[in-house]
Amino acid sequence: MKSSTILQQIHDRYIQAFQAAPLLIKAPGRINLIGEHTDYNQGFVLPAAIDQSIYFAMGKSSDGQLRLRALDFEDELHYDLSTQAFQYTHSWGRYIQAIIEILLEKGHELGGLRGLFGGDIPIGAGLSSSAALCSGFLFGLSELFDLQLTRPNIALIAQAAEHRIGLNCGLMDQYAVLFGRREQALCLDCQNLTFDYFPLQLKEYTLVLLNSKIEHQLAVDSAYNDRREACETVVRHMQKDHPAVESLRDISSTLLEQYADQLPPLPMQRARYVLEENQRVQRMLVALQEGDVTQIGQLLWQSHEGLSKEYEVSTPEVDLLVALARAEPAILGARMMGGGFGGCTLNLVRTEGKTVALDRIMQAYAAQTGIHAEAYEVAISDGVKKVELTLTL
Repeated sequence: MKSSTILQQIHDRYIQAFQAAPLLIKAPGRINLIGEHTDYNQGFVLPAAIDQSIYFAMGKSSDGQLRLRALDFEDELHYDLSTQAFQYTHSWGRYIQAIIEILLEKGHELGGLRGLFGGDIPIGAGLSSSAALCSGFLFGLSELFDLQLTRPNIALIAQAAEHRIGLNCGLMDQYAVLFGRREQALCLDCQNLTFDYFPLQLKEYTLVLLNSKIEHQLAVDSAYNDRREACETVVRHMQKDHPAVESLRDISSTLLEQYADQLPPLPMQRARYVLEENQRVQRMLVALQEGDVTQIGQLLWQSHEGLSKEYEVSTPEVDLLVALARAEPAILGARMMGGGFGGCTLNLVRTEGKTVALDRIMQAYAAQTGIHAEAYEVAISDGVKKVELTLTL
């Protein structure tokens, strides 16, 4: 379904339910070109907002109740401002509850609200639907109740909400969703949260996501947090001799190898991957500036190898999608994307020959797994913003 159609439906449902014009908010999903699991290690990441999005229709209410309905689940969160009691059934409600609690703890005043949301970001596919949900909802609340939240404020609150429900994520997803810019990738330095934009011009190539249909739920899967703990184990050990070390960002490959016989093998393996991935981000920036699509593809292959073999966050199904992509001449590079344990692969595909290559991959994938993958061609989009039905999305 086209984005404009989704927005129209959400707008119309709001009008039908409340006989009033809503504030409309678009919150995009994101891809990450390269730089996976480097964000919480204070490294570099290279994400971009995409055209798959969550759309909110929101307005004030005078009844002292906050109601937000998820059209994709036909489920509603209800919050009573006087009793501070929450009611909801689906897991998305935990994010909204955490946001409301954090805002109240910070002294922000909220009023009654009625809202609807829905979209076309595949849930559990590694496109940061949770960051879009949190960032878009916060942006809408700030607009409605004049909370005067800056985009960096929103990013930190959205991250705190994810932490509160059990996922110790970095800030890459929130920054990509909030600061995305059309046809540009955002290189974020996670140590100091500065960023630069790099034109994402791939000439006759297209970025395509292949959804393995293996849904991951990072907030309920301790494997993500286990990887973070392994990296922090290395940092704590290094700090005994090097007090200035605060993260893996402060450690060179040469220094790391000097501790190979002192650290457990698994944390060493995880740390090696992170340092290598940071180097790949820097090489990707050069490739983007030079328009070297062959090098871009090679870096994607290398990143997947590290994620699968060193960081061990892939799955057999995702590895199969990448292996099938390697056999296609029209595909220059592919890798798993997101936190791991399922979700999508990111593929750099020659536009001419794209349909044939993707069809072969999906047929072979279905034959070997019994699962029918889905393909999404992505366009690089702006970050969270107010929209109108007459505007180009």
